Amino acid sequence: MKKNKPVKSRLIETASELFYQNGYNNTGINEVIEKANVAKASLYMHFKTKDALCLAYLNHKEEQFYNKLSVFLNSKQKGKVRVLALYDFLRELFRDSNFKGSWNHNILAELPKNNTIIKEEIFKNKTVLRKFITDLVKTNLEVKQPEKLASKLYLLFEGALVESFLQQDSWPIKEAKEIALILI
Repeated sequence: MKKNKPVKSRLIETASELFYQNGYNNTGINEVIEKANVAKASLYMHFKTKDALCLAYLNHKEEQFYNKLSVFLNSKQKGKVRVLALYDFLRELFRDSNFKGSWNHNILAELPKNNTIIKEEIFKNKTVLRKFITDLVKTNLEVKQPEKLASKLYLLFEGALVESFLQQDSWPIKEAKEIALILI
């Protein structure tokens, strides 16, 4: 990693790459330190624990996701096309050679049951996604129960995200989009 970036940014970007590609439990702090090219003291100056670094990783991934998703959706025609583009965006994520499914689900699967801080962050992230989809529905479709439709679209999105990684195929995304079209 280039040394011209701030230390905290290098740590978050490195942890993001390693946690997502190798898993949270399979990535040691020393590996993050080495790849980020920082001193151990620098890591602990910014992040007191590996869990604190994990929270920064989740926030970083969410920020990247929403930045890319917003640009993608805003490039689409307003209305039904824009709402269905959620699944086109998911297909683009799947096509990335580094695709490993949901960073939230992956971390959650590795956590011990008593790690409530990270679980709460993941729950918050999922709540934000549901709200994002609800707002997308409200601003693009005229439906009687936008929250109810948005919840269904959210479940289709999440299911397609998980299944496309599990199946290593994009058919779940295609099917989710077709079901979404019927619901809309």
